[in-house]
Amino acid sequence: MTATALAPEAAAPKRRHRGLAKFLRNRGAVVGAVLVLGFVFLAVFAAVVSGQDPLQTSFLTIRKAPSAAHWLGTDDLGRDIFTRLAYGARASLSAGVISVAIAMAVGVPFGLMAGYYGGLVDGAISRATEAMLAIPFLILAIALAAFLGPSLSNAMIAIGLSAMPLFIRLTRGQVLSIKTEDYVEGARSIGLPDRWIIIRYILPNVLPPLIVQATLTIATAIIAEASLSFLGLGQQPPSPSWGSMLNTAKNFMSQAPWMSIFPGGAIFLVVLGFNLLGDGLRDALDPRES
Repeated sequence: MTATALAPEAAAPKRRHRGLAKFLRNRGAVVGAVLVLGFVFLAVFAAVVSGQDPLQTSFLTIRKAPSAAHWLGTDDLGRDIFTRLAYGARASLSAGVISVAIAMAVGVPFGLMAGYYGGLVDGAISRATEAMLAIPFLILAIALAAFLGPSLSNAMIAIGLSAMPLFIRLTRGQVLSIKTEDYVEGARSIGLPDRWIIIRYILPNVLPPLIVQATLTIATAIIAEASLSFLGLGQQPPSPSWGSMLNTAKNFMSQAPWMSIFPGGAIFLVVLGFNLLGDGLRDALDPRES
């Protein structure tokens, strides 16, 4: 009896070690993790890495090409692009993480309720979710951001609410498959309250696919934040943002192509990093793999 009870606890560290080893063997996942950590480092230590003020203008260095003094060149107001790129990483990464946190904080509880209780609760939540999923993600985010007003915080809320249906649907599907397991039926048969069953037995088993989905959704949220900033609905000038930098750069594509190449390249690399990281986590956390 004791050995049987201790078996899951003893097997859990082994499963974690196998998952970590599998993740490290996945070269794409490691590359993605390195890219993500690199941009996180750049965002956190932007002041140390750049050593310049992202808002400092200079009419003597307007649209200067990359050089030893300005590694990535300057923009239309003489501001250092590398410095603005580093500080802009803060806005983009914060928008991605906070937006997904909002989506999970709202969507996961609704998904748990819909999957566990079923019936009218499931019907109401599922119909509302389907109605939101019928609207393209970016269109819904633009509409919500326009309604809330142009600012980075409102853009985060808009992106989070737009991504919420994905987590409702994923959580509901996972709960439907888990709630029929013997250990859940056993907990219900001995009279444990629903709240305890959901938190103690169902939620931990739902978390791995949610973590994978969150990693992939961060990449989508970063693109959405850049799009909203490009349209003037996200980070407001003169504060740096990759999307607003591209909005300015579109007017100088022929005179100063570096103004668009570097912010666009940063968006490409960080989104690639999160996608590779998400794919690696999906393989590492797959319970079907031994």
